[in-house]
Amino acid sequence: MIDLEALFAADGPLARAVPAYKLRMQQLEMARAVAEAIEARGILIAEAGTGTGKTFAYLAPALLSGGKVIISTGTKTLQDQLFNRDIPTLRNALRVPVTVALLKGRANYVCHYHLQRQVDDGRFVHRDDVGHLRKIVSYARTSKTGDRSGLADLPEDAGIWPLVTSTRENCLGSECPRYQECFVMEARKQALAADVVVVNHHLFFADLMLRDEGVAELLPACNTVIFDEAHQLPDTASLFFGHTVSTAQLLELARDTRVEAAASAKDFAPLPEAAVALDRAARDLRLSVPDESGRHPARTIEAGGPFRQALDKVVEKLKALETVLEFQADRSEGLANCLRRSQLLAAQVGEWRSASESETVRWVELFHASLQLNSTPLSIAEIVRKQLTGSARSWIFTSATLSVKGDFSHYQGEMGLGSARALAWESPFDYPNQAVLYVPSDMPEPNSAGYTRAVIEAVLPVLAASDGRAFLLFTSLRAMREAYELLQVGCAQRGYDYPLLLQGEGPRSELLERFRRLGNAVLVASQSFWEGVDVRGEALSLVMIDRLPFQPPDDPVLAARVEKMNAAGRNAFMEYQVPQAVITLKQGAGRLIRDETDRGVLMICDTRLIAKPYGRRMWQSLPPMKRTRELDEVLRFFASAKEGMRGAEDREGGGRKE
Repeated sequence: MIDLEALFAADGPLARAVPAYKLRMQQLEMARAVAEAIEARGILIAEAGTGTGKTFAYLAPALLSGGKVIISTGTKTLQDQLFNRDIPTLRNALRVPVTVALLKGRANYVCHYHLQRQVDDGRFVHRDDVGHLRKIVSYARTSKTGDRSGLADLPEDAGIWPLVTSTRENCLGSECPRYQECFVMEARKQALAADVVVVNHHLFFADLMLRDEGVAELLPACNTVIFDEAHQLPDTASLFFGHTVSTAQLLELARDTRVEAAASAKDFAPLPEAAVALDRAARDLRLSVPDESGRHPARTIEAGGPFRQALDKVVEKLKALETVLEFQADRSEGLANCLRRSQLLAAQVGEWRSASESETVRWVELFHASLQLNSTPLSIAEIVRKQLTGSARSWIFTSATLSVKGDFSHYQGEMGLGSARALAWESPFDYPNQAVLYVPSDMPEPNSAGYTRAVIEAVLPVLAASDGRAFLLFTSLRAMREAYELLQVGCAQRGYDYPLLLQGEGPRSELLERFRRLGNAVLVASQSFWEGVDVRGEALSLVMIDRLPFQPPDDPVLAARVEKMNAAGRNAFMEYQVPQAVITLKQGAGRLIRDETDRGVLMICDTRLIAKPYGRRMWQSLPPMKRTRELDEVLRFFASAKEGMRGAEDREGGGRKE
């Protein structure tokens, strides 16, 4: 067994390498458990509260194990942090000669072939695309990785990106004329040669099902797989163990066919004509459903005649495109690829229409300009179990939020991990002194008219006490937007001049940077800021949550799973919906205290936390903060915190000579 005690000791290698390092028994105990799982090639579920140092707790035994390790994260932010900061720090401290590679999905890498096609085509939707294309061309010439993150000054959602990166469908593979220079293939090559490979959950599961992103080549030689942010796995796995086809894929096929025809079949007019017809049919399919956005059961959407007719038209135009491509496919590999894609998309639409609804749920997701056909398994437990059994490797699942009041049965059941060892370590933070949980006593029912107005009226005096410095988190975009407008009016009436930020005003990373820099901002946000966000220090002193984060009951996947559980005589609300809400609530609450010097208030406006029997389970699952229903106690807490800060500043100033 590795000498972890020496590694994590107060005077050990980590203490010498990491500034302000402190020995935490929780971290050492988790590291021991991870090392045991790796040695036994077993499965471990490890919940580690904020501040336990779980990253080093799993990295240290992984790096010292001597085997090949895949580490998968829920977000690209953590993926980059592990690769650029945490692993290099630990590798230097341990002095182990491990090689590390970063592997992302192909959409993160510039594609030389498609980049050149756009340069040659010269047609752009937006004026900005021209300037963006020039930057990407220059970057592709000098970059060693082709990773989009290397062009930080280009917006993440710039319209040019889908045009100059590849997809599984439009990649030409070894037939590509630029194959030897391919950034994706180079990243995979490095991953195959590395001892430790850092990926993300989307890439891991996409590859497991589609054998496309390079992970499938890595798994046979891999000794250990570690999932950080593992609470996200049920949703991610459900997405990839199901089937999806979208109007965006149809539009991309139409666009690529037109570009390839212009390059290799200018003399064959029926080809671009067929591409234009498919483009029109795909757009008409989206327009056949008038709703702006949302998730809907397929049977509800199919009940409307226009959708069925529009989908028939898409299939017809796909077949027509396939027919003309068959005549021209041998003129270039690009056209041959378009033929394969037209056949695949036609098959996928057919599969979606005929999918059995006994084990899957068919549903349609609407976006502003596109539509997606989905079929999702009602349970992923058996699928995951098959992936894990029979493999002689260890599997580690870790997160700060995997249990409900210390009970892992919900997560184990969802993931097919019933017999797996599950352990939890509490946060080392002094929650009773660092934080207050405040549930206002005079709030209306959360489904009543005017509830969001009541939320803003309740939070305004708390904002005055906290001097802004707040995240206001909402469970729906509609409530978020309404709250932002009410907050603008309320702050103006009271003379508050806190900078107000709204999710969607810019990229998440940019909003976070502004929030930290301003120091007294109020960020009004929804799902994007419930997790994966780390703001330490005085910039964040209040986290307000408007409602208990239950999934909308009309969500088609949830509704189908609930129906199946209830039909089997189970209590879907208590067994499934409440645990899901607890894990999400714990994530939102976890934004508040990120460091042992942080202080703040967690304000949950939904009185069901107190009034309903299931609220007790939620209440008990939250960190052990001091709890109150009285505004005066919250105001005293902030006054005391300010007094403590002034005292610390005075003591600091008193020790200095002018």
